[in-house]
Amino acid sequence: MSATTRPPHEIAEVIRLHGREFLRVWGAQLSGAQKRVLTALARCRTAALGGHLERCDNPACGHQRPAYNSCRNRHCPKCGGQAQARWVQARLDRLLPVPYFHVVFTLPQGLRELALQNQRLLYGLLFRAAAGALRSVAANSKHLGARIGFFAVLHTWGQTLTHHPHLHCVIPGGGLSPDGNRWIPARRLRKGGRFFLPVPVLGARFRRLFLEGLVELFREGRLEFHGALQDLGRPADFRRWVRGLAVRDWVVYAQAPMAGPAQVVEYLGRYTHRVALSNHRLLAIDGGAVSFSWKDYRHGARVKTLRLEAGEFLRRFLLHVLPRGFVRIRYFGFLANRAGESGIERARRLLEVTPADRLLPVPPARPEALTRRLAPAAPELCPVCRRGHMLRAELLPIPARSPPPVPDGRDWTS
Repeated sequence: MSATTRPPHEIAEVIRLHGREFLRVWGAQLSGAQKRVLTALARCRTAALGGHLERCDNPACGHQRPAYNSCRNRHCPKCGGQAQARWVQARLDRLLPVPYFHVVFTLPQGLRELALQNQRLLYGLLFRAAAGALRSVAANSKHLGARIGFFAVLHTWGQTLTHHPHLHCVIPGGGLSPDGNRWIPARRLRKGGRFFLPVPVLGARFRRLFLEGLVELFREGRLEFHGALQDLGRPADFRRWVRGLAVRDWVVYAQAPMAGPAQVVEYLGRYTHRVALSNHRLLAIDGGAVSFSWKDYRHGARVKTLRLEAGEFLRRFLLHVLPRGFVRIRYFGFLANRAGESGIERARRLLEVTPADRLLPVPPARPEALTRRLAPAAPELCPVCRRGHMLRAELLPIPARSPPPVPDGRDWTS
């Protein structure tokens, strides 16, 4: 299905149909942020948020219709397109003429429940441990001997909406010398290696840094343990549990180098502002259940259908609501903002990148669609007379009492 085609079903529809029953069962366990997401998605592009009236400019027609405002919630599958396009355009302006690599750091299964109970702390630790592993291994002269730059994007979901926290990192192939006066290019590993840093070494360093940070959080008394994890609040049980995590391999996955700027931007467009599930993956909402498509990567990325009871579907969707104010895209090394000459400007100077070199050709396909979102929208042809255009005529105020997202109308966030 085309990304521009309106999907037949929306997550907002699931919320309006089944939200009240879901809150009756799960409401006491939901955070304020999760309840706000339910309300925002249910009201998105409805009269509850106000909007404007569009009217056909053909005098013989005069057809009019309401156009309601978006909720702008970062977890909404209908919002974020313009923000994504602006972000991608800004990244285009910062690309370097070098190969780019894509590396994924994944939390092991044994840590995921604790991460759900301590999202802000453990997601933040995931960023620090992955960044520390990349920077320290790259700084080692046996591997690269350079100060690298990269950005990381947090995803918390798998294809079936299960909790699967991992970081997608995009890394230019090379870095600045320790004195900052040379660009050190990446060296491909021999024997078909996909990444210019040894992945087993990265995995071991990532594991060590994360577990060291986890132990420190425990010593400071900052971790919470609920339900089946309550026993881990005892020091002896916690130490035993951490020792079990330390003897397992932690997954670090590295893809082959990206082919060029177009592939880098394609990655940016697909991964940065994605939400747990897009409306286009919804197949049916019937019989108290929700069906959606998913890719089974263990069996050749075959597209399959999963049917979940509506309450379970909403529970899984809300697992991926981030704490309020949590930053899910972060920059490290020479890509981080600093005073004076930025790292990216220094890298360009050392690579002898001229201003003309920065005018990269617009990549094909999806990135073009993202770029189009930045342009002012052309007036839509009238759907009735097909001759006039739909123009903004007047504002529609937000009702004094917003229409409720569900029939009984109580405020979910209270």
